[in-house]
Order: sequence, then C-alpha cells, then structure tokens
Amino acid sequence: MHGTQCGDGSCVWDSQWCDGVVDCPAGQDEANCVRLLGSSFLLQIYSTPSKSWRTVCSDSWSEQQGRASCQHIGYRRGTYFKSGQQQTDSDDGFLMFKSDFNPEASILRQLVLRETCPNNSVVTLHCTDCGRGVNSSRASGGQLASAGAWPWHVSLQVGGSNRCGGALISPYWIVTAAHCVARFSSPGDWAVYAGTVGPLGTLFNPSYSVSRIIAHEGFNSVTRKNDIALMRLSKPLDNTASRNIGPVCLPNVGLNITEAQTGWITRYGHTVNGDSGSAHLTEAQVSLIETADCYSSMAYGGRISQDMLCVRETEAGDDMCHTDSGGPLVALKDGVWWLIGDSIWGEHCTQRNRPGVYGNVTYYLDWIYRQMRVKFRERIHL
Repeated sequence: MHGTQCGDGSCVWDSQWCDGVVDCPAGQDEANCVRLLGSSFLLQIYSTPSKSWRTVCSDSWSEQQGRASCQHIGYRRGTYFKSGQQQTDSDDGFLMFKSDFNPEASILRQLVLRETCPNNSVVTLHCTDCGRGVNSSRASGGQLASAGAWPWHVSLQVGGSNRCGGALISPYWIVTAAHCVARFSSPGDWAVYAGTVGPLGTLFNPSYSVSRIIAHEGFNSVTRKNDIALMRLSKPLDNTASRNIGPVCLPNVGLNITEAQTGWITRYGHTVNGDSGSAHLTEAQVSLIETADCYSSMAYGGRISQDMLCVRETEAGDDMCHTDSGGPLVALKDGVWWLIGDSIWGEHCTQRNRPGVYGNVTYYLDWIYRQMRVKFRERIHL
C-alpha cells in the first residue's frame, strides 16, 4: 500500500500529503505540515517528494513569509513576534520560498527544493513572544509569588471566585483542564484575570471574556485521560502594556524534557504556614518522576497513561499539591520557559506515594494547534 490514512478510514496517496491541497475529508493531510523544532525554534516544513522534514533557507526570507508560516501552524498573524537565522548542516537539502510569494495562498504550494543554502543559514521562527520574564530564585514550596514572576498564570473565575487555573499560550489562547469546563461549558460563565498575584488584584485588573471553550473530545472524567481544554478570549490580552502578563511557550517538537528536569507549579491558594486570609498566587518547585514509578500499584494503580506526567515536590512537607485544576507546570530549558503540563490530579501529592499528576502538553501539541487553526482554515486555504 502506498497511501496514508486520513484518520476517518479513508486514504490518500503519499504524494497528496502536505501538498497544499485538501484531500482528506477533515483536512488531516494538510494539518501538521509546518512545525517548530527544539529550543532554537527552527522552522521545518514537511517535504512530500522526499517524505522528510526540511529546514527553510533564510536566503530571501521575509517577515511576510514568517507571518504566513505561523498562521499555518495555528497562530494569528497579529501575534507574530520575530524571525531569526542559524547555521545548520543538512544532508537532505533545504526548502526555499518562491520569489513571487503570495501570502493569501497556501505556503505549501510556494516552496521549492534546494540542495544547498548560502552559508547553511536557515530560518528560526517565533510566532508569539513567549517564555520570558520569570525571575524567581525561591526553591522552597508554597511561597508567595511576586508580581510578574509567572506572567502566564491566569485565574479562571465563575461567579466571582477562582475555579481553575490556566496558562496563557498566546494573546488569544489559554490551556486548562477539561474537567474544569465540564460543568460550566458556556463561555459566558467565565471571567479571566491575568497579571494578578494578590487578593486585591482583581479589583485593579480588567477581566477578559471568553468567546469559545474547546474540551478534548476524548476526555474521560473517570480515568482523566485527555484532560485538557482550550479557552479562546474574545479580545487578545495586551502583553505589551504590562510586564506582569505574557505567554509561556508551547513545547516545540524535539524539546527533550526528561525525568531529571526540575519544574515549577503555581496556584491561587493559601501558604503552608496556615495563613487563613485571602488567596494569593503561590509557587513551588517540583521534579518530574519516572512514569513507571507513578504507574505502580503503590501510587495510582496503573491509572497513569502516556498523556500524563507525574511530579513530586522538591522539599518534603510542602503543601502546594492542592493545586488549581488546570494550573500550569512549567520548566526552564535553554533560557526559555515551556508549558509541559496542566494539573489534573494533585490533591494527595504531599503523600509519599501520591505524586501530582499533570496532563502531558507535549502529547497534545498537535491537538492544540489543530484547534487553534480551525477558525482560520478558510483564510489559509487548508
């Protein structure tokens, strides 16, 4: 067989995959053809003739091409941040945009193969200004977070009270947990607050309304599989007006986050010293633990699946694992902060064999981008 399955039982020829023409009924053949690789945000596009991912030569590259590439991934052109370049070796050759580039046409139909590239200089691409601005030196858990320390953490509120946490991944989009929105599935139920760390923060910060809620179609409320959801804001958050607001980066393909990685979790709650006052944004450092240990019968009895991550706090006795559902788990790598998890279980993780469980954002990367793309599919001719 020389075809590729669309995902609904139908097939298309290999030559039709990522050729800029929709052949699968739901467009799967043109969906995941552009990606960002590693911590350098290397732009790669799938080459149908070679059946491989190729880097894009920076020769004659334009910001217009950058915006179009970001839009194909799932970002709005208005969130575009910057392009760059780096030197790399490639035995498979390179891709280059045609000189008569049309921003309204599919970028996949405007590429040519090149065996060489001047100076081996290829494109790096930042579709939104993310992963910056954190400067927290505290290593103990349950401490109050300072203003601007975690600019992506948002409070998702229903009826004036914090119901869940979330992570801003672009000026328009928030990642949270599916079980957060299962009961309150109407966008009008929710108000979003960003840039707040203290109990009075909401009085001095505007709330943002939600225009759309997308829970993963495979979410299981019993097993907590596929416990991830997206919220789309009615208007974009203005992260240029405040240093206290800014997106965290989605984990690019090939980003190697290992079990030895240290991460941070944040939540709205009370500190471990028994403070009974109003809730503040608090922070704690955690370490990722091996999935096999978390899967064992002493922990969660085989309920951990590949779409989950397990963490344990770095200091015994901390009480940060009563986390906000949907709250972010982030990690610093190569100077960039990445969103690697959303809180789905955590109420018992202060116990030795009850680690905190997070949805594995890397596992859901394609799903996230697919939802972000839907609204603009017609405009980019997917």
